[in-house]
Amino acid sequence: MTTTTTQAVAVETSGEGLPPKNRRNLGQNLLRYRWLFFLMLPGIAYFLIFRFWPMYGAQIAFRNYVPFLGIEGSEWVGWDHFADFFSNPDFPRLLGNTLIIAGLTLFIAFPVTIVMALLLNELRLNILKRTVQTLVYIPHFLSWTVVVSLTGLLFAVGNGPLWTLVNDLFGTSTNFLADPAWFRPLILLQEIWKNTGWGTIIFLAALAGVDQEQYEAAIIDGAGRWQRVRFITIPSIMSTIIVLLILQTGQILNTGFEQIYLMSNALNRSVADVFDTYVYFTGIQQGAYSYSTAVGLAKAIVGLILIFGTNWLAKRFNQAGIF
Repeated sequence: MTTTTTQAVAVETSGEGLPPKNRRNLGQNLLRYRWLFFLMLPGIAYFLIFRFWPMYGAQIAFRNYVPFLGIEGSEWVGWDHFADFFSNPDFPRLLGNTLIIAGLTLFIAFPVTIVMALLLNELRLNILKRTVQTLVYIPHFLSWTVVVSLTGLLFAVGNGPLWTLVNDLFGTSTNFLADPAWFRPLILLQEIWKNTGWGTIIFLAALAGVDQEQYEAAIIDGAGRWQRVRFITIPSIMSTIIVLLILQTGQILNTGFEQIYLMSNALNRSVADVFDTYVYFTGIQQGAYSYSTAVGLAKAIVGLILIFGTNWLAKRFNQAGIF
């Protein structure tokens, strides 16, 4: 029965075997929406060229890639690079640094975005709401180079305004940019400042779809503002929160190369080395293309497993998943 169903779906998808009337409707729809399909072409071309075609090169993770021999001519070594990576003495440190930064982003920065969206949604004066939204969106459009440069100016030893303020308050002389203990807090603060406002867009769109009659009924029943948020607003956007959480979990090992690389230096390297920077140092600076590709591929596979696992957990708790 499964085979029959599969064949039926395949026939329906391909259009073969459809009654002449349905085939005619398919052709009419293609002709009718031809400009919409035409608009899809750049997006399709982007994914084919920059997302799917590079996967062909991922096979060098299983070879000793030599540029002069090409991909096909390089020696096949199987899982050797993966074994070298997992047995590398640096692997526990890289994994720990990556997971700590990813955990800070997932468990602190992500909830801050939700809280910010809820606070913006509670603003009743439209001009104030739009002004605040614009102000919190602006940092997203700054590159990490600018953000890190601003951080360097604010915490510059001797004349940085935040360096002076904090050290005067606590009577210390900490070099925040070089102290390993301050590397992760600075990374988290930068992430919150840069991306929190932009991340509220999807939540605000979800909040706009909440039935206003529920709020009116709650007010008549005497519900306060916090009770309306707790029992109406949050449950209404829970599916959006779960979907974004699943996607965020899939990116848990992608800590962001630019930010980490720009913030790292010789003094905080012990906590700044993550998988993304390790791939750059081994692949680009040391020319270990196959080994660095194996590291990146292993990271991608872990991310894929986390997406499926989180999606499965969400459905186990009767929440909406992404598939």
